[in-house]
Amino acid sequence: MAKKVAVIGAGVSGLVSLKCCVDEGLEPTCFERTEDIGGLWRFKENVEDGRASIYQSVITNTSKEMSCFSDFPMPEDFPNFLHNSKLLEYFRIFARKFDLLKYIQFQTTVLSVKKHLDFSSSGQWEVVTESNSKKQSAVFDAVMVCSGHHILPHIPVESFPGIERFKGQYFHSRQYKHPEGLEGKHILVIGLGNSASDIAVELSEKAAQVFISTRHGSWVMGRISEDGYPWDMVFHTRFRSMLRNVLPQVIRKWMMEQQMNQWFNHENYGLEPQNKYLMKEPVLNDDLPSRILYGAIKVKPRVKELTETSAIFEDGTVEEKIDVIVFATGYTFSFPFLEDSLIKVEDKMVSLYKYMFPPQLEKSTLACIGLIQPLGSIFPTVELQARWATRVFKGLCALPSERTMMADIIKRNEERIDLFGKSRSQTLQTNYIDYLDELALEVGAKPDILILLLKDPKLAVKLYFGPCNSYQYRLTGPGQWKGAKNAILTQKQRILKPLKTRVLKASSDFPVSFLLKILGLLALAVALFFQLQWF
Repeated sequence: MAKKVAVIGAGVSGLVSLKCCVDEGLEPTCFERTEDIGGLWRFKENVEDGRASIYQSVITNTSKEMSCFSDFPMPEDFPNFLHNSKLLEYFRIFARKFDLLKYIQFQTTVLSVKKHLDFSSSGQWEVVTESNSKKQSAVFDAVMVCSGHHILPHIPVESFPGIERFKGQYFHSRQYKHPEGLEGKHILVIGLGNSASDIAVELSEKAAQVFISTRHGSWVMGRISEDGYPWDMVFHTRFRSMLRNVLPQVIRKWMMEQQMNQWFNHENYGLEPQNKYLMKEPVLNDDLPSRILYGAIKVKPRVKELTETSAIFEDGTVEEKIDVIVFATGYTFSFPFLEDSLIKVEDKMVSLYKYMFPPQLEKSTLACIGLIQPLGSIFPTVELQARWATRVFKGLCALPSERTMMADIIKRNEERIDLFGKSRSQTLQTNYIDYLDELALEVGAKPDILILLLKDPKLAVKLYFGPCNSYQYRLTGPGQWKGAKNAILTQKQRILKPLKTRVLKASSDFPVSFLLKILGLLALAVALFFQLQWF
């Protein structure tokens, strides 16, 4: 008999978890507290309690070829970086394609998830929900927590002495929707993450002046990389990942600094990270440096104190007439329907095996999907998490002992701190390709490059030196997809399709640049000849 699985949330993690359940022959039921799918990526003008909230202009930081699900490429006419509405359109197409909506109970809030009385033997859970003021209870064989971690805002008011005297307006970035109503204001944005940078840039178009206050600084990258390709298709390759893993630390750090400063010198812009050798997630923003360059945004250090109308910074400088403060200071975890003992964050460490499974459970029938912050796209990451979790639920994959899992959690946390630092915002940070490969190995879907090199050299080269996207994890093993190879070999045309909206004449087969190089070499040879003749 198929096992019944409760899926909490119909955002990205919830949708792909539903599909993975169906693929494995499980019977899922998804509980979504709102009236629609999309989670974080469904923009609404009003902020809703218990639901992630985004501003109207949000665009993805990862490209479509690196963000699509492994057996469902995005339409080739979609832009490479998607506005939130376009990404939501993809999720709707995905949900229709795999007939997922029939498994979702909308406007249903999960009140509690508790172990069933015979949990130690059955591994079952009692899930209590509420819909239209009516409570219901049902027993499930497994639970997938897909409710996200961008819901409960973190505003560290205790770190801002004098905020009680401040006469202006202040709010968390979760409340921000668009710049209307903030025209002509002097605005202070606290933080230097992606949201802080996006909001500061957008506000700077209409505000009198925008300030960004940062404690530690950050590397800033653009979405455009070598030859105009999306940054993640150049950065996330197996070859580059191997270099980052095997090179001596001093060389790796030097290379990273050189790479990050190629676009502009971060020190000159006041953005250079305090500990510039940590592998912290960079800010992806194409406009921030130019806004700083022409003064629309000014970068400031940590706020030391606030007065009624001004901000005093730790370097002693003061900015007067501050009207608005936006706290882009991140989020805290909150799973009010779970017992505190199931998902704990202590000493900036998440006690989950590979960021998914509580190690102390007698039965591995609860998994967190999406409680992770990879240095790459979240979508292929949660898909592999869901593929593994559903196979664990079926008994096709086994977890190690609690002792082994705890040892892995501690070791992983030590490595995370070494790479990313101790900041609260880095609690869920992990390397991208390494983590994907870990999950794929558990599923049995990790491609073997050496074997492929013998069987299909062209494909093997693409896999190793080309972008490491989700299609690679459908080439072999459970869930194999016949279209995976073709998707890998044709990804370039899907990248270029939305760019080539102006028809150009075909370029010459013998480019002028190549001819100039040949002429240059000939001129050099002639010069050397006459120089030798002279002597």
